[in-house]
Amino acid sequence: MTDEKSSPENPWPVRTVARKIFDWINRLGDVWVEGQVTQLSARPGTTTAFLTLRDPSVDMSMTLTASVALVRDLQLTEGSRVVVHGKPNFFPNRGTLSLRVDEIRAVGIGELLARIERLKKLLAAEGLFDPRRKRRPPFLPNKVGLVTGRASAAERDVLTNARNRWPGARFRVVNVAVQGPLAVPQILTALSTLDRDPEVDVIVLARGGGSVEDLLPFSDEALCRAVSQARTPVVSAIGHEPDSPLVDHVADLRCSTPTDAGKRVVPDVAEETRKVRQLRDRSRRALRGWVDRERGLLTSLRSRPALSDPHGPLDRWAQDVDQWRERGRRAIRNRLDSERSGLIATTARLTTLGPAATLARGYAVVQLVTPDGVDGVLRSVSDAPAGAHLRVRVADGAVHAVVREAEEGGGGAESGA
Repeated sequence: MTDEKSSPENPWPVRTVARKIFDWINRLGDVWVEGQVTQLSARPGTTTAFLTLRDPSVDMSMTLTASVALVRDLQLTEGSRVVVHGKPNFFPNRGTLSLRVDEIRAVGIGELLARIERLKKLLAAEGLFDPRRKRRPPFLPNKVGLVTGRASAAERDVLTNARNRWPGARFRVVNVAVQGPLAVPQILTALSTLDRDPEVDVIVLARGGGSVEDLLPFSDEALCRAVSQARTPVVSAIGHEPDSPLVDHVADLRCSTPTDAGKRVVPDVAEETRKVRQLRDRSRRALRGWVDRERGLLTSLRSRPALSDPHGPLDRWAQDVDQWRERGRRAIRNRLDSERSGLIATTARLTTLGPAATLARGYAVVQLVTPDGVDGVLRSVSDAPAGAHLRVRVADGAVHAVVREAEEGGGGAESGA
């Protein structure tokens, strides 16, 4: 029955499940495990010590059991990085799992540094240190997120220096453990919280100086990847100038100390005021220079005759127009007078030479007109052909004489005026 698959109709008893888990764990065999000691209990008079080994990068842990002598020989303390060898044991009666340890090796500084160096090369190969990935923090952030230890000197340095430079700077401070087994999970949580805050424009990770072991959380792989994936620019201010945890290389901006971070995360109000004053003075001088140049140009233009006496040319042109008008008037008058005089003279001459004047004096000019045409002027009636009839006609100021041949049977002259 126990080899069959469990089902709602055929469930397994607790003892069966516990026995199967026990068998599966026994097949795992011996293992080497690395982690950080978070709890250590070695009561006097007992031969077994109970330890909690935690993964530094994630919130996972497991229970260890070891001989008290083994723990005392290594002088283990909470926070120690160790590599242990043991065999997993499952206790069916309690349903608990622990690792029975028969060898514990403390991870030395040299080995830690070597592991950090290998991780550094791995992250660099993936491009997490590439300067092109880094973003410039805003010139004046709306709010600064600060991840640091509670009531720490790093927190005081960042806040004091930032507010001395910019009194209106706003902060959202998240206090976390900055060393020990709880540091990485709490920093990751704080980083995620601030990264989701829309008011936070830049995040500062700040911690004072310490030993290599104290700064280990800031070289954790999970923290480095979280910093590289953050949407908000991250400023690293860990330790002192010689300290260089891996998060310094991943962060968008590295500051040598928390004090330096307080000075670089916000601008200096005095310096910015001075720059504004300088720019204002430069603008004022430039504007005054421009106004002076334009004023000089206007003065030069106004001094020209066309602008100094704008009515003068108009008056002169008006005088010229009057002169030309008078000259035209005199020319037309002279021409009219001349033509009138000529007309009068012609009229007089025509009057003198016209037939009316001749007739007025008692004379007439008579032309002899024959059927063949005009045949000269008759100086007297005696010059007319014999037997011709004469008729004198005055029309249009001229005297015409028509001479006709005498009709048969009679003759004589017919005249009229």
